[in-house]
Amino acid sequence: MPAKHDGDAVAAQLEAAEGGGAIAIGPHRLEVTNLDKALWPARSRKRALTKRDLLVYLARVSPHLLAHLKGRPVFVTRFPHGIDGKSFYQKVWEDPPPFVKTVRIWSSDNDAERDYLLCDNLATLIWLGQLASLELHAWFSRVTAGNDTRGLGASFGRSEATLDRSRLNYPDFIVFDLDPYEYSGKEKPGDEPELHRRAFNRTRALALELREIGQSLGLETFVKTSGRTGLHLYLPIRRRLTFDEARAAAETIGRHLAQRRPTEVTLEWAVKKRRGKIFFDYNQNVRGKSLAAPYSPRRHAAGTVAMPITWDELETVYPTDYTMLTAPGVLAERGDPWADILESKGDLHAALAGAGALERPRRGA
Repeated sequence: MPAKHDGDAVAAQLEAAEGGGAIAIGPHRLEVTNLDKALWPARSRKRALTKRDLLVYLARVSPHLLAHLKGRPVFVTRFPHGIDGKSFYQKVWEDPPPFVKTVRIWSSDNDAERDYLLCDNLATLIWLGQLASLELHAWFSRVTAGNDTRGLGASFGRSEATLDRSRLNYPDFIVFDLDPYEYSGKEKPGDEPELHRRAFNRTRALALELREIGQSLGLETFVKTSGRTGLHLYLPIRRRLTFDEARAAAETIGRHLAQRRPTEVTLEWAVKKRRGKIFFDYNQNVRGKSLAAPYSPRRHAAGTVAMPITWDELETVYPTDYTMLTAPGVLAERGDPWADILESKGDLHAALAGAGALERPRRGA
């Protein structure tokens, strides 16, 4: 049997609670409310998923989820009235509880330093769930030091120039967001494409091709379901490239794929030009942008999560296989396939520099 962890004890308290109350999370106490409020409405023969389901899920997967959030500024999408209600992003925090860690980062939009949240402990994770933070997004860079941060600054809030020279401007990953724009035919006018198997199968094939490109460079790529319609691929890299350089490298790879498969892959920003193709989104490789964090719940009617998987699993999986109700059991059975992602970093700078691929491609090239 898998070893017990602190999240299991918290999950047991949440399952035993009635409508709410104070729960113990290590040395901290947190008031939870409206535990039976539906956040994902019932559909077909499946019951609604409640705030209790969300908090229990976060507690159960916390050892893995927190490992992927550690040291990374986090922002959330909050859905106070569930996935069918209005939502809003929250990036900065004025007065969080004392167990919540924050980091001061220079904000270009405000021309000042602001407090960003670090979700480094279980109490913070459950507190975010209590606030109906259904989706968790983490930066691709970290405030923490490592053997690849020599010479990089540890001050993030003094000025734009200081932030540019800091660890937060050097990502741990290049990310590829593969988003199919092949419609099922059941969507309403103006709707985004819905999840369906034909489009997902095409996205799976493109992901495998991307993996081969990484392997040809001597680099390892990791894959997860987005929890929506597509796939997220993470290429762990040593912190030698700035975000601008990482984005340029991702664009180079995307344009290469679009040239090889012009009828299947597009980098077009205009939605109407993506129709029938897989949108290769390299623009996530910007400081402060993010994808749904590994194991984050998603705004999908089935209560799906962004699920790290093995490449063997990719051959047969479908995004709705992994929900808040099923993912904890899968993790308990086979563990986290991304557990060593930061130990698998390659030197993309060395791999691409010789070919001049770190220069931003010319438009129309």
